[in-house]
Amino acid sequence: MSASGGTKAIVAALAANLAIAAAKFVAFLFSGSSSMLAESVHSLADSGNQGLLLLGGKKAQREATPQHPFGYGRERYIYAFLVSIVLFSVGGMFAIYEGYEKIHDPHPIEAWYWPVGVLVFAIIAESFSFRTAIKESNLIRGGLTWTQFVRRAKAPELPVVLLEDLGALVGLVLALGGVGLALLTGDGVWDGIGTLCIGVLLIAIAIVLAAETKSLLLGESAGAEEVKRIEAAVVDGETVTRLIHMRTLHLGPEELLVAAKIAVQHDDSAAEVANAINAAEARIRAAVPIARVIYLEPDVYDERKPAPARTDLTETPDDTDG
Repeated sequence: MSASGGTKAIVAALAANLAIAAAKFVAFLFSGSSSMLAESVHSLADSGNQGLLLLGGKKAQREATPQHPFGYGRERYIYAFLVSIVLFSVGGMFAIYEGYEKIHDPHPIEAWYWPVGVLVFAIIAESFSFRTAIKESNLIRGGLTWTQFVRRAKAPELPVVLLEDLGALVGLVLALGGVGLALLTGDGVWDGIGTLCIGVLLIAIAIVLAAETKSLLLGESAGAEEVKRIEAAVVDGETVTRLIHMRTLHLGPEELLVAAKIAVQHDDSAAEVANAINAAEARIRAAVPIARVIYLEPDVYDERKPAPARTDLTETPDDTDG
């Protein structure tokens, strides 16, 4: 997995969610609160999601095979997409169902100190997990805003954990509000309303995750800064005189494919062209180390021919999806 930071954030979230899930379920058994049951399932689903992310990272490390010559780097995107499905189905839909049932058949909350105490504990634990995810994300976020980071990150783990932890904290506040209003008014309907709100929140987060990971699965180009570095590295002015056009594609978070047509001198021998290509590949890898698969096609540039449309699919701030 990319960075140890990604794994560290996942493990921290997994440990927190397992402990919180157990505590919430105990609180549900003593209090009968539907918000607590929904939150128990939410934390259990989050724990499963972190397990999926770890499994995806492990599978992505497999060596390339004849059947999969570009390796298994996209396994991480597939498992991140599964996270959105689990969050939608297990977390969101269950919470909406449970909230609907509680509104139609409300009953008072018993042993109120259990849900309140567990929710306060859960907020503290989730805050530490969220803090870890923020700290590790800041190491690679650079000058991007949080929205830009979630949308542009090529490694899916940290954005997934960030959104999950944020959703968990907001969900806990909603659960605490539902339980508190049910206790103050003596009307269990508020507990059901809080549960419904949790379900809507989880579904909204699941939709965002699905949209972002779908873009990664479809295949995204290198970032704008990486493209600039590659373009600068290709041309040396002597053996390679011009970059005619280029395409880039992420085969995984830390593996980039570069395919380009380059202009060489018209009177170069085959050996000189081969040496020029090898030198250009070395410069590209030095400039962008994740550019591991490089295909360069030599050509003689003719200014009389119209230049081909730019096809490197470079991202811009307005059109980046994932």
